[in-house]
Amino acid sequence: KFRAARPIWARVLRDRYGAKNPRSWMLRFHTQTAGCSLTAQQPINNVVRTTVQALAAVLGGTQSLHTNALDETLALPTEENARIALRTQQILAHESGVINTIDPLGGSWFVEELTQRMIDGSFDYFRRIDELGGMVEAVEAGFPQREIMDAAFAYQQSVEKEEKRIVGVNCYQVDDEPPVDTLYIDDSLADVQIAALEQVRSRRDDGAVARTLDALKSAAAGTENTMPRILDCVKAYCSVGEISDALRDVFGTWEEPAVF
Repeated sequence: KFRAARPIWARVLRDRYGAKNPRSWMLRFHTQTAGCSLTAQQPINNVVRTTVQALAAVLGGTQSLHTNALDETLALPTEENARIALRTQQILAHESGVINTIDPLGGSWFVEELTQRMIDGSFDYFRRIDELGGMVEAVEAGFPQREIMDAAFAYQQSVEKEEKRIVGVNCYQVDDEPPVDTLYIDDSLADVQIAALEQVRSRRDDGAVARTLDALKSAAAGTENTMPRILDCVKAYCSVGEISDALRDVFGTWEEPAVF
C-alpha cells in the first residue's frame, strides 16, 4: 500500500493539481500499526502482530512510525508494554538491517504486481468519487462509509466462519489464560487537570481570548486559512474546548447519514 501511495501521490499532485515543485510530489507519511488487529485473547501475541506490521511499514518507506502496545485492546498501555512497543522499533532499526536499503522490495515481480493492482484500484475509486461530485458529496451520500462497513462486515464474517484464522481467537485457543495487568488511572488526575486549567484561565488576558476566538470564527466563516487563527488562539491560552466550540458555532456538528 505504501509503495503504491507514492506514485499515486506524485501523479495526482503533478497531473491533476498542476504542482510544479518536484519536492511536493514526494509523499511524506506517518504510520501507526493496526490497533484493530490486536486481540484481547492471548494478548502477548500482539507483540508479534505489531512487529510484522512495523516491518511492513519500514519496507514501504514510512518516515515515522508508532507501534501499538500489546495491551491496547484492553486499556491504555502500561509503562512496560509501551517500552516493549518502543523496543520493537529499535530492534528493527538497529538489529535487522532493514533500514539500510531504500525500497528493498523493489524489483520483486510479485510485489510489483500487487503494487500495480493497488494503484489501479485506487484510481478506480477516484473515478467513482469524481462521478459522485467529489469527496464531500460522496461522504454526504454515505459512499465511503458504506464501503468501510461492507468490508468490515465481510471481514467479520470470514473470522466467524473460520475462513480467516486469528490465532488465539478462532484457532489455537487456550482454556485458562493468565490475567493481564492493565494500567490503572487514578480519577483524582482529572481534578488536577481541571485545577490547572482554571489557573490558566485566571491568569490569561480575557480580551485577547475573545478577540482571537472571534477572529477564528470570521476565518472559518470565510475562505481564510484557519490555522494561523488557531495558533493565535493557542498563544492567547484559549483551551481546546473553546477553540472547538468556536469552530462548531460556524460549521455545526456533523451528523452521520444513515447507511444501510
